[in-house]
Amino acid sequence: MFDHANSLPAAPGVGYKPQHYSDILADPGSVGWLEIHAENYMGDGGRPIAQLRHLADRFPISVHGVGLSIGGEAPLNADHLARLKHLCDWLNPASFSEHLAWSTHDSAFLNDLLPLPYTQATLQRVCNHIDQLQDVIGRRMLLENPSSYLAFEASSYDEPSFLKEVSERTGCGLLLDVNNIFVSATNLNFDAYAYADAFALDQVGEIHLGGHDEDQDDHGAPLLIDSHGREVADPVWTLLEYVLDRSGPRPTLIEWDTDVPDWAMLAAEADRAAAALDRVPA
Repeated sequence: MFDHANSLPAAPGVGYKPQHYSDILADPGSVGWLEIHAENYMGDGGRPIAQLRHLADRFPISVHGVGLSIGGEAPLNADHLARLKHLCDWLNPASFSEHLAWSTHDSAFLNDLLPLPYTQATLQRVCNHIDQLQDVIGRRMLLENPSSYLAFEASSYDEPSFLKEVSERTGCGLLLDVNNIFVSATNLNFDAYAYADAFALDQVGEIHLGGHDEDQDDHGAPLLIDSHGREVADPVWTLLEYVLDRSGPRPTLIEWDTDVPDWAMLAAEADRAAAALDRVPA
């Protein structure tokens, strides 16, 4: 069994973008840690690796994977696992996480994180993949709740129960994306606060926040898109405070991956996360 301690501070983090490199070093403000996407740093050498090594001397780093297809029917890709292990071996990140989703079919990689039916068969497959991943990289992973746009009639678990069962069977931790709760609750018409109440908050090693876009479905009902392309919406901040009141302080990340703003705007979002954490008793 792997060490369950999470060495990220219970402070705001931001998703690192190279255009912010100099600003982060000059004045990180309230930012206490950084997240990178694993697939951007699987090469050898070059400026990206050199900058990451420099940042890792200053900040704890969280590695977030987007390409393993934990929920896919095919076996995990051995070459991808080997590259991920190499990255984790030299970087020694404070945390590693992946999504409860699938993104591969046969030899094709789909540029989406697609939902799963929550069944016994899916549970066994996901647990097998997580066991394999944790054995290869030699560390505990965190599994993230997805943003959803549809639900499967075949599901025999609700999402919080499914994630709790995966955590109990594999020893993995959980990553709670609060924006994903809000997006899924709006799209699938369930109570976001009841979802938070049912979530295994004692297993949460990171919290994520991001922006979403508003649209409508074919029937005129609200449809939210998890875009990571704008500031965090006010209802998501309110839901975060509800979660933190129950979980206690947790490492809390601002994700902003498209239409990336200048550092001042991203730092302001981190300051808002810091204020929310400061209001929570330790």
